Amino acid sequence: MAQRLLLRRFLASVISRKPSQGWWPPLTSRALQTPGGLTVTPNPARTIYTTRISLTTFNIQDGPDFQDRVVNSETPVVVDFHAQWCGPCKILGPRLEKMVAKQHGKVVMAKVDIDDHTDLAIEYEVSAVPTVLAMKNGDVVDKFVGIKDEDQLEAFLKKLIG
Repeated sequence: MAQRLLLRRFLASVISRKPSQGWWPPLTSRALQTPGGLTVTPNPARTIYTTRISLTTFNIQDGPDFQDRVVNSETPVVVDFHAQWCGPCKILGPRLEKMVAKQHGKVVMAKVDIDDHTDLAIEYEVSAVPTVLAMKNGDVVDKFVGIKDEDQLEAFLKKLIG
């Protein structure tokens, strides 16, 4: 009860303050009525932005997750073995994600951090990062190590999709 009272007082004091002219953009006239009787005016300076959830790219959590989402996948999968400390990985990762997204669900991308999943890196003979595997029906059908440009990535994906 005391917390609710404190919150109500805090909100009332924040809402009643007038920002100095020129600092904040003018407020819109749309006011919201809260259950507690407070009137809140949305401030365009505090806009909340949302991002679209990617359904084509996902992070691998553990071995069974890799088995379920990659090995047992009916959709071809591009597996990006990367590391946080790897400079080339930071360049290739977003480039590869963009190219996979352009395929509109014909292929998905799994990201595997080799520091978190050393066992998977050893199992798939990853000796350097970035290493990218193309998997279809649980089998590795293609592989490359290092950075590729967008044309090379597009050819790699088209070869995987068939």
